[in-house]
Formats: sequence, C-alpha cells, structure tokens
Amino acid sequence: MNTLKVNVVTPDGPVYEGEAELVSVKAQSGELGILPGHIPLVAPLTISAVRLKNGSDAQLVAVSGGFVEVRPKQLTILAESAELPGDIDVDRARAAKERAERRMEQAKQENVDFKRAELALRRAINRMEVAGR
Repeated sequence: MNTLKVNVVTPDGPVYEGEAELVSVKAQSGELGILPGHIPLVAPLTISAVRLKNGSDAQLVAVSGGFVEVRPKQLTILAESAELPGDIDVDRARAAKERAERRMEQAKQENVDFKRAELALRRAINRMEVAGR
C-alpha cells in the first residue's frame, strides 16, 4: 500500500514520525485530505487535530497552528506546539479552558484581550478532544 512519510515537528523537536496512507489537516482555507502522490503544497494550519490513517489504525495529533508542507511522498507539519493524545495533561487543559472562558467574560466589561482568550480556549478544547475527554 502507498504511504506518505509524516513528520510533525515543533520548536522543541519532533513529536511524531511515521507512515500514513491518509493525512487530514485543517488549513486556514479548509479541510485537506492528503494522499501519497499529492501535488506539492504549503498551507497555514489552524488550531485543530491532525488525523493520520494507516490501514485500520488512526492516530490524532493536537496542533496549535503552524504550517503543513506536502510533497508527493512526504508530509511535514511545522507546528507552534503539538501533542499526542497520551502526552496531553487533561486536567491542565481543562483548567486552561476554564481560565480562558473567565477571561472572555471579563473582556465584555474590562480591557481584556478577547482574541487572545478565544485562542487559548480553542487550544484547550482541541487538546481535550484529541485526548478523548
């Protein structure tokens, strides 16, 4: 079966290295499904889960923005941050979600950066969803 070599890398180092038959990412322009032989492409990513499918196995990686670079036999994700489900501290993500929700409420009355709080909330929710909680 045809596969892509997949690398997910952050400034702290590699998070995932492996093979996949299908990679699904959420770019700023929309959802992309990438198969081996895909045309070369570079696209900015949103805060989302990357889905890596290999046979009946599926792997998720939580990414917080970055870029995807596609070549016919290789896919590289350069992410600001990325975590595998087993590496996610769900309690910490839940606390970050609650903190962001409080900041968003305060933004309605005070001079709090609403966009920053919204991005923190999206990152926390994404991490919790990838972790399966």
